[in-house]
Formats: sequence, C-alpha cells, structure tokens
Amino acid sequence: MNAPAKAPAIPDYADTPLREKVLRRIRNRPTTRGAAILLGIMVALALLAPFIAPQNPHDLAALSVMDNRLPPGETGMNGMTYWLGTDSQGRDMLSAILYGLRTSLMVGLTATLGALFIGISAGLVAAQFGGVVDAVIMRVVDFMLGFPSILIALVLLASIGRGVDKVILAIVLVQWAQYARLMRASALVERRKEYIEAALNFGLPTRHIMIAHLLPNSVGSVLVVASISIAGAITLEATLSFLGVGVPVTQPSLGLLIANGFEFLLSGEYWIAVFPGIALVLLIGSLNLVGDRLRRSFNVRS
Repeated sequence: MNAPAKAPAIPDYADTPLREKVLRRIRNRPTTRGAAILLGIMVALALLAPFIAPQNPHDLAALSVMDNRLPPGETGMNGMTYWLGTDSQGRDMLSAILYGLRTSLMVGLTATLGALFIGISAGLVAAQFGGVVDAVIMRVVDFMLGFPSILIALVLLASIGRGVDKVILAIVLVQWAQYARLMRASALVERRKEYIEAALNFGLPTRHIMIAHLLPNSVGSVLVVASISIAGAITLEATLSFLGVGVPVTQPSLGLLIANGFEFLLSGEYWIAVFPGIALVLLIGSLNLVGDRLRRSFNVRS
C-alpha cells in the first residue's frame, strides 16, 4: 500500500517570494548592506544621544566659554577631553553632532510622514472622484511642483519665522505634491481592474472602496519613494538651517552646526564645520543607498 503523498509546505510570510527577493538583493550587495548597517548605527546614536553624549549641548550652564574652539583631542579647563574639539560657544562637537543628528532625523521623518499623509489622501481622492475634483487637485499639484522647493520653503519661513515646527511645516508643504501625483497615477491603474468593478457592482460605499481596496494596492510605490525622500527632507532642512532660516540656535541640527563653523574654515579651525558635514554626508548617503535599493527591489519591471 502506497504511503499518502505529503502536502506541500506552505511558506511562512517571511519566505514569500517578494520578501525573499528584497532580502537577497540587500544581502548580495556589500554596499547596500554596509549602508544599512551604517544607517542603523546612526539612528541608534541619535536615539541614545541623551544617554551617551559626554555633554548636553543645549544646557547653557554646562558650557564654558573658556573652552571655545579647542582642537580635537584637547582637554578643557574642566578636565574633559573633547575628542572632536569644541565650537565657538564651548560645546563639545561630539555631543553637538549626536544631538544634531537627532534633530535632523526627527525633522526629516516627521516632515515625510506629514507629506505622505496629505499626498496620499489628495491623490486617492483625485483618482476616485475624478472630474472637477481631480482637475482642481492636480492643478494645485502642478502649481506646487512648478517652483523650486527651496524657494517655497524660504518664502514660507521668512513669513512665519524660525522653529523646528515651522521647518517641518515648510517641508510638508513642499513635498506633499509629489506623493499626490504618484498616488493618483497608481490609484488610476488600480481603478481599471476587475476587483474594483466588482466592488462597485456590489454597491460597496465609496469610502470602503478607497480605504479597503484602492489604498493598500496603490500605496506601495509611494512608500518606496518616501524612503528616498527622507534624505531629501533632511537635505532641505540642512540647507534652510545653513541659510539661517531653519531650526533655532537653541536646538541645532547638522546644517546649523555646519553654518556655525563655516566662518572658521579659513582660520584653520576646520573641525567645527567639517565633522558635522561628514556626519550629514554619511546620513544622506546611507539613506539614499538603502532607499534606492528598495526602489529597485520592488520594481516589477526588474
């Protein structure tokens, strides 16, 4: 008597073809793997900054003007060794970079999430209702995309003033339009498929069709683009802070730290601007490499 044939094992969610493909592409490329590890380290340093930083650069009572512009490795009057030197206000550059990294990541992530929410909502509404609603939303999107991002952010911040919340608002208003256009294009493709027609024939409410059907099947490409746009948001914030209209001096980001040390470059005190610049380049580079690899991995044409 023949033994009954074993049923084929059903793969776990972790072993689905798409997930396996993405993980394999990341593992097989040392550059992407190294960028992912570097990004994880920088995020961990930013989160743990209050616990591992030798000094709180926001606490004015902990700063000593007598220790200003000390070179890397110099010992201050309080006996503390400043491994990356100090700036013109006597702040430890290592501590300032850790806290600046925290501010830059917070601004970039928060602004990207806000722009994602507005862009996805606007694109989904435009694709679902069409007609006049679609025309109005897309004309606003075209108007926003017709101007340079830095120009819109500069005009807005010049009107409402400096501040972390104001910088986040400016970046959200700059970035939401690209997500709205991409979401609309993806949702229009999905609306032509049979399962949407079946949902309409069953008389399902429009809100249910948008949230339960269009949104989960259209948002994937938008999220992948957002992973790359985080680096763009951090770059825009650093540019605004460097120009003096971004975050306040009491809560410096990497861009503001670079701006504070720019005037000392010609005097040989390079560390005030160079070390924050290196941290910013590493952060943006790792984000771009990881985001680009995710975009290629989720590209169905590849």
